[in-house]
Amino acid sequence: MQSLKYLGLDVHRDTISAAVLDGDGKLIMQSILATHAAAILDFVRGLDGTVHVTFEEGTHSAWLHDLLVRHVARVVVCDPRQNALLKAGNKSDTIDARKLAELLRAGLLRPVYHGETSAAALKQLCRSYAALTEDTTRVKGRIKALYRSQAIPSAGEKPFGRRHRGEWLAQLNEAGMHRRAELLYEEMDALLLLRRQARCELIAESHKHDAVKLLRTVPFLGPIRAAVLIGRVQTPHRFRTKRQFWSYCGLALETRTSADYRFEQGQLVRAKKPVFIRGLNLNHNHDLKNLFKSAATAAGAMPGPFHSFYENLLIKGMQPAMARLTLARKIAAITLRVWKKGEPFDAEYVKPQAA
Repeated sequence: MQSLKYLGLDVHRDTISAAVLDGDGKLIMQSILATHAAAILDFVRGLDGTVHVTFEEGTHSAWLHDLLVRHVARVVVCDPRQNALLKAGNKSDTIDARKLAELLRAGLLRPVYHGETSAAALKQLCRSYAALTEDTTRVKGRIKALYRSQAIPSAGEKPFGRRHRGEWLAQLNEAGMHRRAELLYEEMDALLLLRRQARCELIAESHKHDAVKLLRTVPFLGPIRAAVLIGRVQTPHRFRTKRQFWSYCGLALETRTSADYRFEQGQLVRAKKPVFIRGLNLNHNHDLKNLFKSAATAAGAMPGPFHSFYENLLIKGMQPAMARLTLARKIAAITLRVWKKGEPFDAEYVKPQAA
């Protein structure tokens, strides 16, 4: 019978600290490896038996996962925010590697999904488009800040257009400030051009996936939102229930209770204390949270089945912010259902008992 090995890797730019435990939890090997494919594979191939590997999500995690997944029995890319044991006691690369191996052996690691490669290109294009959008927004903010510093009103999109740009620049009398604004405008124009190119490439790549047609049947899921969904989620079958999907999208409520049970007249009964809600979960995919929140904001303002759902929530006395959150959760649940079942959107899904 082959022995079981648990390999913990503490990964850095130049080196990787490795710790190997046997099935009984005994440390049998520690080593320092170069962060090179050949060195890592040579080390793994030298381990006999069944090898399970873990390392934390980070810069190298996708590369390392794809490198090792065909050479070991199991690869667990874990969420570093959940590894509280690593924060206790002394800290070093070798200690962290051993603690990762111990957590893997105990089954206490929370894995980060790295299972699909069919949407890898779309995932990278999503990141490019998101980064260019953030950079463009940042430059626009700097331009407005420049005008505000001179008490020049700059609300809306008027300061960014080409047609009246000369008039805006003429309001900056100081030479250095005038030149700074010109350079910011040049940077903005370049970013807008790159963003348009990235948008076209993102949409073109998304058309290679059949799921795009299904997702676009859901109201307010346009070409960009559908592409981002596929690029970020990759497959809906990662999520068994809508609540798991809500948690991944940052739409799940975090609750706190204590002393849930007590004895009354010798009988164990559940306490009737209210559950305390502490807001939305913090550990989530920010792109998907923004996607569903923006879709809910648009859906609540325009006619359609989602607007009726939103208005009914307001009529019942729900605050607008909570109503938008409820609508975002409804859109997310319907999206998951449409995607998993392979059926186009039906307005019946919006009814309270559906999705």
